[in-house]
Amino acid sequence: MADSEALPSLAGDPVAVEALLRAVFGVVVDEAIQKGTSVSQKCHYSIQKGAAFLGLGTDSVRVVKADERGKMVPEDLERQIGMAEAEGAVPFLVSATSGTTVLGAFDPLEAIADVCQRHGLWLHVDAAWGGSVLLSQTHRHLLDGIQRADSVAWNPHKLLAAGLQCSALLLQDTSNLLKRCHGSQASYLFQQDKFYDVALDTGDKVVQCGRRVDCLKLWLMWKAQGDQGLERRIDQAFVLARYLVEEMKKREGFELVMEPEFVNVCFWFVPPSLRGKQESPDYQERLSKVAPVLKERMVKEGSMMIGYQPHGTRGNFFRVVVANSALTCADMDFLLNELERLGQDL
Repeated sequence: MADSEALPSLAGDPVAVEALLRAVFGVVVDEAIQKGTSVSQKCHYSIQKGAAFLGLGTDSVRVVKADERGKMVPEDLERQIGMAEAEGAVPFLVSATSGTTVLGAFDPLEAIADVCQRHGLWLHVDAAWGGSVLLSQTHRHLLDGIQRADSVAWNPHKLLAAGLQCSALLLQDTSNLLKRCHGSQASYLFQQDKFYDVALDTGDKVVQCGRRVDCLKLWLMWKAQGDQGLERRIDQAFVLARYLVEEMKKREGFELVMEPEFVNVCFWFVPPSLRGKQESPDYQERLSKVAPVLKERMVKEGSMMIGYQPHGTRGNFFRVVVANSALTCADMDFLLNELERLGQDL
């Protein structure tokens, strides 16, 4: 979440950490809380960071298996909870993901929520990347079950392209939880005897106090575009991603990592020297070196920029995220043509 960067001050104060966690989760911080958070193998690195900042330590985070598409496996979540409890730990939070960074995977939220309900665990959904899909009637099924989450993180500055930064933390709780967790009741700033409703003073609810009015960016864009305008933006991104995938299938030298369900299109460009040599013992090693070379060439020529990364046992592959509402099919064609041109001598 966007505010986690301001939490290190709690790390050296176990009393403050205990008070915070008791207020939020009703647990006490002691040796039993170790390994108290569950996340998938493909979750965002901020989960580990948050555990460190809170003073829980990164060892308190248990990694749950993900399937071949990068989705959390609910059966392994259940197993991890059982193992933690058998070790004397107190699991208290599960962090699922709707739209992972690389593969664009959506965890099965209904099944995960069932597990959390059985064990009385707080369910947080990191929907920073994929949360905007809820605005699409066609694709919102990818987030089925998100209504059962206790908290959701959403970044409209990502897929909706609101001005950076624009982040939201959505809570089921209606008891003014953020103020109970973060509020310091500083009387020189947050006087309680003002002539207007002091609930409007939101500064005491957040970690950093002074901040920009991020929600204004989203409100203005929503007023300008309307529900249908934002929905068209989301749907068009899916259409372009599908167009790119189908065009890749028509060309030699492009190999999909998997069929995408979101707008993350992951693929290898296989240069002429490696085509038909998949059985060679050094094929994967040589293929992994292609993306860094092509990235250097495209950047130096100033033609485009595409990210690449390894992922698990997979060597470096390209990841095109089709999120810019100004993109067209012609841009997708240019991307493929340019990769072919830049890699023709490899």
